[in-house]
Amino acid sequence: MADKQKEGLPTSYDPKQSEEKWYPYWLEGEFFRAGKDPGKEPFTIVIPPPNVTGNLHIGHALNGTLQDIMIRSKRMQGFDTLWLPGMDHAGIATQSRVEARLREDGISRHDLGREKFLNQVWEWKENYADVIREQWRKIGLSLDYSRERFTMDKGLSQAVRETFVRLYKKGLIYRGKYIINWDPAARTALSDIEVIHKEVQGKLYHMEYPLTAGGGKIRIATTRPETMMGDTGVAVHPDDERYQDLIGKTVTLPVVGREIPIVADDHVDPTFGSGAVKITPAHDPNDFEIGGRHDLPQVLVMDESGTMNEEAGIYQGMDRFECRKQLVKDLQEAGILVEIEDHVHSVGHSERSGAVVEPYLSTQWFVAMKPLAEAAIKQTRSGEGARFVPDRFEKTYLHWIENIRDWCISRQLWWGHRIPAWTCEQCQEIVVAAEDPTTCPSCDGHHLVQDEDVLDTWFSSALWPFSTLGWPADTEDLKRYFPTSVLVTGYDIIYFWVARMIFTALEFTGEKPFKDVLITGLIRDAEGRKMSKSLGNGVDPMEVIDKYGSDAMRFMLSTGYTPGNDQRFRWERVESARNFANKIWNASRFALMHLEDVPTQELQFSLTDNFSTADRWILHRLNETVGSVTRSLDRYDFGDAGQTLYQFIWNELCDWYIEFAKLPLYGEDEVAKGTTRRVLAYVLDQSMRLLHPYMPFITEEIWQQLPSVGESITVAKWPEVNEAFVAKEAMQGMEVLIATIRAVRNIRAEMEVPPKKEIELLIRAEEATLKAFTNNEPAIRRLCGVGSLSVNNDLERPARAMTAIVSGAEIFLPLEGLIDIEQTIARLVAEKKKLDQEVTRVEKKLANQGFIAKAPAHVIEEEKSKGDDYREKRAKVENRLKELQGS
Repeated sequence: MADKQKEGLPTSYDPKQSEEKWYPYWLEGEFFRAGKDPGKEPFTIVIPPPNVTGNLHIGHALNGTLQDIMIRSKRMQGFDTLWLPGMDHAGIATQSRVEARLREDGISRHDLGREKFLNQVWEWKENYADVIREQWRKIGLSLDYSRERFTMDKGLSQAVRETFVRLYKKGLIYRGKYIINWDPAARTALSDIEVIHKEVQGKLYHMEYPLTAGGGKIRIATTRPETMMGDTGVAVHPDDERYQDLIGKTVTLPVVGREIPIVADDHVDPTFGSGAVKITPAHDPNDFEIGGRHDLPQVLVMDESGTMNEEAGIYQGMDRFECRKQLVKDLQEAGILVEIEDHVHSVGHSERSGAVVEPYLSTQWFVAMKPLAEAAIKQTRSGEGARFVPDRFEKTYLHWIENIRDWCISRQLWWGHRIPAWTCEQCQEIVVAAEDPTTCPSCDGHHLVQDEDVLDTWFSSALWPFSTLGWPADTEDLKRYFPTSVLVTGYDIIYFWVARMIFTALEFTGEKPFKDVLITGLIRDAEGRKMSKSLGNGVDPMEVIDKYGSDAMRFMLSTGYTPGNDQRFRWERVESARNFANKIWNASRFALMHLEDVPTQELQFSLTDNFSTADRWILHRLNETVGSVTRSLDRYDFGDAGQTLYQFIWNELCDWYIEFAKLPLYGEDEVAKGTTRRVLAYVLDQSMRLLHPYMPFITEEIWQQLPSVGESITVAKWPEVNEAFVAKEAMQGMEVLIATIRAVRNIRAEMEVPPKKEIELLIRAEEATLKAFTNNEPAIRRLCGVGSLSVNNDLERPARAMTAIVSGAEIFLPLEGLIDIEQTIARLVAEKKKLDQEVTRVEKKLANQGFIAKAPAHVIEEEKSKGDDYREKRAKVENRLKELQGS
């Protein structure tokens, strides 16, 4: 133990003081560093890397707390624990933040140029990396900072390049012209899962395109008339009898005057609109496919910002939505737009910028995902894949990977991993290489221009579990700590991240990246709403810590957690957790007061002591708590483990054992006093160890004052079940004692007997419980305020006595001389009369059919509840009257 830390506990618990003291102590002692003992079994977690875009939110605090609980408990259980920290460069999000800051100064990234702009982003990254580390510290996360990584550091950049090259050589990365999701605000491509689809109240526009020859018109319906200048065909279903004579003919495209064919395609839904649809191959993914089948031209009518281009004719320079308004007006005046109807449809929005996504024909880089998914599907179906907790999320994961589409990985950004592909200016050959090439392998040309785009952020994140450990090099860390033990993440990124990590790990290492995937839910506000900036209902974990302390926040978050489910944030729950910390603190101060100045050897726990009923009971309950908490942690049920600890420490250790311990501690029997001290010291020590993963600061503070051996509780041995502590008889004895004390206290409170007034107590005990009462008479006297106590198995029930029944005993509390019986009877009679009136009133109300017919359901339920409550209270009053009247 670090003697210099043994300064005694202050009168009240100050979380800030403990947090500022112990985290530096842990770092200086390198207690979080992995690899000190190669003989230990490894247990590994790589942190889901937060984005370097700003402060951590309350979801990060939950995720980090759950991981820390696992790491701290496994460390104490003797594992070589590696919790690897790191951060993500977050391409679009970070670049957007930096560009927004530049705009405040009237500067754009183009004004600076690529190199200077990237210098600005690196400065941003360094600033927020420091902020995030400080927040990790405040939350108390036991991370191995010696192994911290960043998705764009040198090693991980090399891993990204190596991955790209290997996939390209296998034909799994290709470059092509396809309809992609385009964000006109961020001016970059998006993958399918970066698009949020929302139901929008829009319009369906019905237009009539004139046939080129012979007169006549064909009616088409569209939700996006602004793209019509890019129409290169009209399609109908081949079996639609209405259009059989028109297939193969042409129409003249209004506004543009271009002649376009009418084609037949099975994709057309003959029940939608008129059954004829315009085909715009450059602005719709389905039209792109139809256009390809019928060799239709691809005409782009807007640029990357969503502004109409020269192909839009007179509408060039207009924003796409302004163009829609003007075009609709013009088409109506020309008699081409014949009907507009309300139409609810799904519209894609950028997950990053919120802009309406534009399906856009563009040359991009893609990953062919189906070949990668095959191995993951096979492994999961064989039962050898990563285990999802809860297991229902395995179906979510499988459904997505079985229906996966190719992944657009190129982004039109400057911040990120630049695509390792070069074009030879001499022969136009594309050169893909892990190292910057100097010569074209096809023509020996030296003028190679690197692709301007960067890779999707998730491309580097997909390598996180093994790139952080040194891959592609065969490092010692990779060999020892991979595959990792568990991943903790939210259900909202199973597609974005979890699946891709599994794909890449199987492809490049042949192994799943983690044994278990623990899924967390969202933290919602007290009303169940999702936290958002627009609602202003977000919670800053640093604010929670500043107000209540890290331990309180951690305990509140973890005990409210059930795998895969959302939880609500309530400030009163944080306050309750803070009260728990105060309870522990005050109980520990009491214990330490009785341990100070006692030689350490006299406080060493021994099974040879002559234990009291309370001693054997608390050791038995400690034993059960150790087993229950350990099992709950092993199955990731952190909420159950935390509630078990709360119940044991607050109710059993603090409220009951310490109350029973006061008798020997303040008594004259030195042998009993010594035994109680040893049991109290031991149980408090073991309780702090069990609680440490949840509340690391307060437990270290208290543990350092106990007669424990070791430098820090972070590396103290985890408690184990001890069969020698099993004491069922003591357990049963204490249960009946506690029930008796509670019953007597309830009667005293109900009859308003002053706390200092001693009472007469008679206990008629069964043979099985008699010993528990007779052995603990001093405790009963003190804890019940008893002057005269009689315990036997054949006592007669006295007249005019309050009674209570507990398991194995009847309790009688004579009231003669204790209260004014006649006055109490009069009070109870008056109370009964009032309750009779209330019961009658409610029953009449509920019997009134008019009330039942008109009143809302919740009002009727409230009246029923009131009636039940009045009847229950009346029954209690009637029972008390019978006891007082001796009937």
